[in-house]
This record gives sequence, C-alpha cells and structure tokens, in this order.
Amino acid sequence: MVWIKQREEGQPQILVVLHQENSTPGRVGLILQEMGYALDIRRPPLGHALPETLEDHVGAVIFGGPMSANDPYDYVKREIDWIEVPLREEKPFFGICLGAQMMVKHLGGEVGPKDDGFAEIGYYPLHQTNEGGRIMEWPSMIYQWHREGFTLPTGATLLATGEVFENQAFQFGKNAYAVQFHAELTHAMLNRWTTSGARRFDLKGAQDRKRHFEGRYMHDAPIREWLVNFLELWVGPAEKHLQNCGMQGLKKTNGAGR
Repeated sequence: MVWIKQREEGQPQILVVLHQENSTPGRVGLILQEMGYALDIRRPPLGHALPETLEDHVGAVIFGGPMSANDPYDYVKREIDWIEVPLREEKPFFGICLGAQMMVKHLGGEVGPKDDGFAEIGYYPLHQTNEGGRIMEWPSMIYQWHREGFTLPTGATLLATGEVFENQAFQFGKNAYAVQFHAELTHAMLNRWTTSGARRFDLKGAQDRKRHFEGRYMHDAPIREWLVNFLELWVGPAEKHLQNCGMQGLKKTNGAGR
C-alpha cells in the first residue's frame, strides 16, 4: 500500500527512521500526515544517512526493528550517537521499541532480556504512573513485540509501567519520549508481523496469533485515542510550525482513515 504523501513546498516535516526495507511508520505516520506533516523517511540499514541537524525538521521518530540496540552493527551505533542531535537541539523526539532502547543506551542505561527469557508478544496490561497520569490518560492494555527491556536512564521520568517489563514509557527533558510498546500498529501490520514473525509465538510468555487479533478487537480503540492525544501533546499540528517553515495557508486535515 502506497500512502506516503509527497511533500509540498515549505511543508513542515518529521524525520522517520525505519529499519527494514518494507517497514512503514504505520498509524503514527498516518496521523502525522493528517496533522499536516510531511514524512522524511530514512532507513539506516540500507545505507541512508541521518541529518547532521534537525533545522529542516520539526522532530524525529525512531521506530522498532528486529535488531537489538546491543548489536555491533555500525548503523546501530551511529543511530544511538545521533540521538544527541534532537536532544541537543531540543527538538521533539519519539523512540518506539528499538528506538526507545537506543535512546536508553544513548543516555547511559542498559538494554537486555529478562533472566527467565520471558517475552511480550501480544497485548499486555499497562499502568500509568502518577507523572504519566498528569499529562494524559493511558490505555490499560497495549500491544507489545519484544524480548528485551531497558533500565530507566538517570534524569528520566517514568510515565507508564508493565507487570513483566517494568519500564514501558518515559520522558527525558521537555521534548523527548520513549515507549516500549507499539501503538502505531495497523491491521495490515498485525497481519504481517504475526505471519512473518510466527516463530516468536514459541517464546516464553508470548500469546498465540488468535489472541493477537482478539486483543486488537477489544483494545485498539483506546490505544488509537491515546496515540492521537500523545502526538498532539508531543508535536502539535503542523500549522503551529508554518512560520518557521516559511509556508502559510496549509490546510488543516482532519482525523479520517486511521
């Protein structure tokens, strides 16, 4: 499915970092486009470079992938180091799963599996902390696809916790957020992940494919609502950034087709 819109002249854009040739930014990408943003998609494993500055971008999102933040690949190390750019420039940054773990590594934290080998593959409970509840309402169940977790970096504020992997979401500074889970999941992504990644269902703690689809039917609506509210909090509509981009009169889009 081709749904990435071509950027209009001067349109505010978000840097999107993906890790596989066929990966998409899913619902995050769809909502950001509905908010008026263009998406600048880069895939470091395919040799795409990341910008030395975000002066031409409103913010950046690093998504998940099958690799580990501990892997010795050069592009993994470069991405971890690159996170210094949005943090230094105080640009909105959002790390999802692998992207969150890369941020943890950049901030001096640790990433790794649980000693008992437990993985979260499917829908699991999520609990907002007092700090998380002050900024927004969080869903009670969330979609997961990981077998590594992370420690909370020094100076970070924990926003949500899980019952197996404790650290699920945190904020660092004013504009940087990281989540272990996958609110960006679309129905097409669910079909693809549960087909190509079916071997993961054998991991300890993983749910079978049927429970993934049952979980989506029961829990997806509040997850979608959370993501819309979170992106509004994180970066706001593109209109607020038009003056910096030199573009006036961009029409505001409404949330259809998520």
